[in-house]
Amino acid sequence: MRRLVLLLLVVVMLALPAPTGAAATAATTASAEAALLPRSFEQALTASREGRFGDALPLWDRVVAMAPQDASAWSNRGNVLLALGRPEAAIEDQNRAMALEPDHPDPHLNRGTAEEALGRWQDAAEDYLWILEREPGDAAALYNLGNVEGSLGDWGAARARFEAAAAARPGFAMARSSAALAAYQLGDLAAAEQEFRSLIRRYPLFADARAGLTALLWGRGAFGEAESNWAAASGLDPRYRQPEWLLQIRRWPPQPVQALQQFLALAS
Repeated sequence: MRRLVLLLLVVVMLALPAPTGAAATAATTASAEAALLPRSFEQALTASREGRFGDALPLWDRVVAMAPQDASAWSNRGNVLLALGRPEAAIEDQNRAMALEPDHPDPHLNRGTAEEALGRWQDAAEDYLWILEREPGDAAALYNLGNVEGSLGDWGAARARFEAAAAARPGFAMARSSAALAAYQLGDLAAAEQEFRSLIRRYPLFADARAGLTALLWGRGAFGEAESNWAAASGLDPRYRQPEWLLQIRRWPPQPVQALQQFLALAS
């Protein structure tokens, strides 16, 4: 997830009389908060990047209180709220960010992710398309739109989006793996297998490709090689044992999920 760039505005005061009394106190407080803002923003951002979302939220609360006109702070706080399972509140923060910076793509991307969490597929698609109308090669928007199309059952369109995302951002391994899974769902097993193997050669510790290849190999009777890839995949990420996680969070197509579950049932 990308973030907006914090812009600090420096105001130069020329030939103004020094404030006194309550005005002086208010000016001192404002000056102290302005001095603290960059540090507070960085602390909040660090906690977010490290996945300490419970710690990050009060830090972002402080930042938006100090700088309510900062679109980046609102958008980043929205991302934290989503990570904490509060998608409705996340959407509200992204809306605030959009009101402050209407032309910036990040709040649209972030709001789309929150809308996906609520199953609001059309709303999410509209946010991603808003970005792609302005930047057709935005890899994140292409990939997320592919997830929406897959969730709606259009795996042909999803495959095309994933492939476009991978082309737009070389090294986007998850987009390539998602394209292979979509090809698997569509019955293009040769292309899916070739892509899975290519990914594993380049990223030997990539659990998604290994799990996908496990399902494909089991489906065509290559049990020994399927077991070998599964041993690696399950050790890297045990969530691939969970069909609910695969379907609802990772968003695999139903055919490879079914094949992987059949493999696991036989293996156990």
